[in-house]
Amino acid sequence: MSRRLISTGSPFEKSAGYSRAVIDGDFAFVAGTTGYDYATMTMPDDITSQSRNCFKTIEAALKEGGFAMADIVRATYYLTDPRDVDAHFAVCGEVLGDIRPAATMLIVAGLYKPEMKVEIEVTAKRRTP
Repeated sequence: MSRRLISTGSPFEKSAGYSRAVIDGDFAFVAGTTGYDYATMTMPDDITSQSRNCFKTIEAALKEGGFAMADIVRATYYLTDPRDVDAHFAVCGEVLGDIRPAATMLIVAGLYKPEMKVEIEVTAKRRTP
């Protein structure tokens, strides 16, 4: 299987030189995804909404590449405020509680824009039926 690029259609992907996801064989590598709400073209103020939006965007990229959320084997979370960890983990539990990928949490000084509270990147491996 050849390498396939998945895009959200954002012009930023071309100018910054990245893809939302890269499909390579049985693996999907989803780029760091922030809490932007593409339906309303806004960034919510709270960590819970941002975390949910991250997972919605990730799920859409995986689906386009022929993967499911259950295929996620690795997740990395970047949060800007340690006070948001519990609320973020509550969303992770809702979304990934049965999947339970290997995961890493990092508290970082900041993300691309100050209103961004979380960024999530995942790796998925297609499961054999």
